[in-house]
Amino acid sequence: MYDFAYHRPKSLADAVNMLKGKPEARAMSGGMTLIPTLKQRLAKPSDVVDLAGIKELAGIKVEGNNVTIGGMTKHADVATSADVKSNIPALAYLAGHIGDPQVRNRGTMGGSVANNDPAADYPAAVVALNATVTTNTRKVPADSFFKGLFETALGEGELITSISFPKAEKAAYMKFPNPASRYAMVGVFVAKTAGGVRVAVTGAGPSVFRVKAMEDALAKNFSSAAIKDIKIPADGLNSDIHGSAEYRAHLVGVMARRAVDAANK
Repeated sequence: MYDFAYHRPKSLADAVNMLKGKPEARAMSGGMTLIPTLKQRLAKPSDVVDLAGIKELAGIKVEGNNVTIGGMTKHADVATSADVKSNIPALAYLAGHIGDPQVRNRGTMGGSVANNDPAADYPAAVVALNATVTTNTRKVPADSFFKGLFETALGEGELITSISFPKAEKAAYMKFPNPASRYAMVGVFVAKTAGGVRVAVTGAGPSVFRVKAMEDALAKNFSSAAIKDIKIPADGLNSDIHGSAEYRAHLVGVMARRAVDAANK
C-alpha cells in the first residue's frame, strides 16, 4: 500500500472541498473495492476521503411514489428495511444476496453504483426500475448514468448523495452467482412500473444493459412464456474462466424467465 493522506469529513460540503482540485484523490464509502485495490498497489491516490462519518448521506425514506436511499446506506440496511420490503421487495431481496454478511454490513449502495463493477447487482436495479441518481451537483437518470466498464457519468469530485427508485407494480431479481465471490455471473432484474416494463442485465457484459426484445414481449404478455424463444447474442459479452460468452448469453434467458416467474408470485 502506498502512502496517502487520510481524511474523515463530517459533512458533504467538507468532503467535496477535500476532493476539489485534487485529481488523484479518491472518495471511499464502504471500501469494499478501494481497500483491496490499495493493498495490491493497483492504485496510488494522493488522498483518501472516507465518507463513513457523513450521517446525511445514509438513510431510507418513502417520498410519494418513490423510495429514496442515501448513498452511504449499507446493503444490510436496504435488505432489512421495512420501507423497502413493503414497496420494492425485489430491491430488498437483491441487497440481501450481495456477497456475505461482512460485505453487506460494510458495503454501501452508493459505493457499488459509483464503482459500476460489471458483475455488481445494484446497477441492474437502478436501470430496471428507471431510478434517478442524485449527486451533490445534479440528478442523473438511470439510462444516462452507466457508461461502460467501471465507468459512470460521475465527474471529478462528484459524489452520489441518494438514489430514488420508483415503486414497482411487479419486480424481481434473479442471479446466477459465482460460488466463491457471490458476484453475478449473470443477474437479471425485471420490473413493471407505471412507466412500463424494463429488463436489465448485469454480469453478462462490460456494463449493465437492457434487453429491448424482452421488454416489448413482456409489455404485451407479462409471463415467462412470452420470452422463452428470445435469444441473446453472445457478441460482446464477458468470457472468462468462470463462463464463456455463449454460456452467459444462455443464462440471461434463464435468469430472465425465473425473474418474471418470481415477479408474478
